[in-house]
Amino acid sequence: MATAPERLLLRLEWKVVRRLDGRLQGAHRTAHRGSGIDFTGLRAYTEGDDARHIDWNVTARLDEPHLRVFTEDRELTVWLVLDRSASMAAGRPGRGKHDVLAELALVLARLFGRGGNRVGALLYDTGTVRVVPPGTSRRHTLRIAAELERTATSGAGATTDLAAMLDAAGRLARRRALVVVLSDFIGDGDWERSLQRLARRHEVVALRITDAADDVLPEAGLIVVEDAETGEQLVVDSADPLLRVRLREAVDDREARLAAGMRRARVPVHRVDTDRDLGEALVEIVAGTGARKP
Repeated sequence: MATAPERLLLRLEWKVVRRLDGRLQGAHRTAHRGSGIDFTGLRAYTEGDDARHIDWNVTARLDEPHLRVFTEDRELTVWLVLDRSASMAAGRPGRGKHDVLAELALVLARLFGRGGNRVGALLYDTGTVRVVPPGTSRRHTLRIAAELERTATSGAGATTDLAAMLDAAGRLARRRALVVVLSDFIGDGDWERSLQRLARRHEVVALRITDAADDVLPEAGLIVVEDAETGEQLVVDSADPLLRVRLREAVDDREARLAAGMRRARVPVHRVDTDRDLGEALVEIVAGTGARKP
């Protein structure tokens, strides 16, 4: 009998992976001067260049040495940074933020792995770090799935230190890599500096997983609200207009600070809502990533 991770991966392979196969590899083609696959142009020869790449026909015609320049598909090392903190438990049963994070992580691991790239995972929960070293196979994706199942969020705990999570990723990814951060980015810490340090060494993409419960207070009279990170509870009047205005201001301020920090770090951030079709969301993300490539 198939395990829960195996059933999840089979469902995602059937519904999502087949729709996206091949797109991620193309979106992350790296320009590299060498003996690659696709011819992209010519340039004048300079001392120290490999003479094997001289285009002798063009050189004879222009009476000046010219090289053929190529782009080459290069294998990536991809690190998935997975936020397993308490706030990721928000959302309806079976389709909360932690469910969407797990699906995104498995789809990305499978897609990049099928392209020949090595994919590793860092699972972070309030100072606790679990690491799955990079690999490429389907079995390796199932190993990531098993770790996600073991680290399912409980819905209570200390506030997430986003800076510590990003710093842990920086220590782990020593060689230049693609780092994909999957988080709701609800937490504390001077995360912007940590993100800038990470982005200076690596290509970083942020997938921000959101749920309506993060931003909207239902009008239901007296209700018990719970801090998504600490588990602290408080009785409030959800119909109080002043409370609703303050909540809206706090949400708007959080959104503005997040957008500004990502912009200063030059890290693209893509919002993935829990009620969104995962395949459609990933198609848009890949299309946007490819559009930014030179």
